[in-house]
Amino acid sequence: MVNPDTAANQQDFNTPNAKKAVEIKAANLPVHCPVEGSSLWNSHPKVYIPVEENGGEAKCPYCGTMFKLLG
Repeated sequence: MVNPDTAANQQDFNTPNAKKAVEIKAANLPVHCPVEGSSLWNSHPKVYIPVEENGGEAKCPYCGTMFKLLG
């Protein structure tokens, strides 16, 4: 049975790291995941993503979010 106090109201909460591709500018380096504004209740430790060292793209080792450096 679904708990009416939690499952039914989940649309009211942000899902952590819901955006799976994040485009960033060089001015925003260094970049980390989870990004600012992500929910903390179900997130992972903060890690810095070496996007500039990997041809302009890199994935978070925890959640798989792709970070892309814009031209």
